[in-house]
Amino acid sequence: MRVEQLFTGCLAEMAYYIESNGEVAIIDPLRETDPYIEMAKADGATIKYIFLTHFHADFVSGQVDLAKKTGATIVFGPTAEANYEIHNATDGEQFKLGNIILELLHTPGHTMESISLVLKDESGNKPYIFTGDCLFIGDVGRPDLAVSSSVSQEDLAIHLFNSLRKKIMILPDDIVIYPNHGAGSACGKNMSNETFDTLGNQKKTNYALRADMTEGEFVKEVLTGLKTPPQYFPNNVKMNKGINLSIDEIVTKGTAPLDPEAFLDISNQPEVMVIDTRSKEAYTNEGTVPGAWFIGIDGSFAPWVGALIKNIGQKIIFIADEGREQEVVTRFSRVGYDNTAGFLKGGIKSWLAIGFPVDKIDSMSASEFAEKFKENDLEVVLDVRKESEFLSEHVIGATNFPLDYINENSAIINSNKSYYLHCKSGYRSLIAASIFKANGIKNVTDIRGGYQDIRETGITLTEFVCPTTIL
Repeated sequence: MRVEQLFTGCLAEMAYYIESNGEVAIIDPLRETDPYIEMAKADGATIKYIFLTHFHADFVSGQVDLAKKTGATIVFGPTAEANYEIHNATDGEQFKLGNIILELLHTPGHTMESISLVLKDESGNKPYIFTGDCLFIGDVGRPDLAVSSSVSQEDLAIHLFNSLRKKIMILPDDIVIYPNHGAGSACGKNMSNETFDTLGNQKKTNYALRADMTEGEFVKEVLTGLKTPPQYFPNNVKMNKGINLSIDEIVTKGTAPLDPEAFLDISNQPEVMVIDTRSKEAYTNEGTVPGAWFIGIDGSFAPWVGALIKNIGQKIIFIADEGREQEVVTRFSRVGYDNTAGFLKGGIKSWLAIGFPVDKIDSMSASEFAEKFKENDLEVVLDVRKESEFLSEHVIGATNFPLDYINENSAIINSNKSYYLHCKSGYRSLIAASIFKANGIKNVTDIRGGYQDIRETGITLTEFVCPTTIL
């Protein structure tokens, strides 16, 4: 038996590869299919089942493509409805995989179709449970994403309470919890950086598993601290219920090389957006195509694409580091942005070689910022971290302007003012600065190193308050 957790940092997502005696099950696969097919090939095995713990909101899963290529059966929980062929499993149904069994538990709460899977090994032991978004390490799945006219977030929270108490907490304390997400995902409000733990330890440390917790206390706890989910979540749920473009078609179309002249022509079309995916340093030092947004591939790329680009069908051309073009297109597609139409051939160097103009973002170090701030020599200081981070601790005099809601709050920005932006480390503030610049704000400066460096300057800060949510 082989069980492998496949962690994708950008999405803080864990898929699972399980193999026994030549048969494989994949749990919650990403959009791209080749990694799973190659793993099974290396094991001399056949992918038999593809389990989806629920219809994911934060990424587009790859079950349809994977099933077409392998002949595997797609398995969902009892209440799931999709526009492709699935097996609706019943609560307690068992799936034989080589010498082991995967027992499906219907664990509604995060969504109504949510399931967990208990692995029973050759000896009848239960070493692992794959909990999807029902139970995380340190947290539980938020119960506000699948609200409908007939099911409220309070109803979902009650379902979650019962799923945890009646299905999961009765399992052996030494069973290992393998969830679908970790810290950084917006599917929970305060997940741990750890990606697995024993149930017994979670009973001691996870607020939601407190033994004496009443239903009412649970509902209040899990609903406190929730924020409006990212705008792309409903679109991803819809895509996960339907049949989408194959990842192969998306990559072929998206990795078309465009010479600078063609890139310029396309970028001038009103329906086209240009995204610069290079490193912070390359973007800052070399400049970029006028009007381009910066969303660096080495940060939390896909979630920020989804949160900031309103139109999921947006036509996108992009700038990338050489050799990373396919990776960029793949990561756009992970959150459903399938309409990439090519990249700048030769990168920004080819653009500069022709003499085309570039945009640059002004920047200053944290120490320079602190000096000017003390001298009251800065007009508007914007902290673009999340509200929870800002309330935890911030520079006295700074205004919170979360990057998450930059589209909704853009109307309050005055093009005649000078803005100084910072986040935690410099990634989000550079994204925000690029959007300001693209929208005609001429006087915008990014604070390099962000709050991490600002704290070391001795500047006056508010008293630290431990955050209760990371949303």
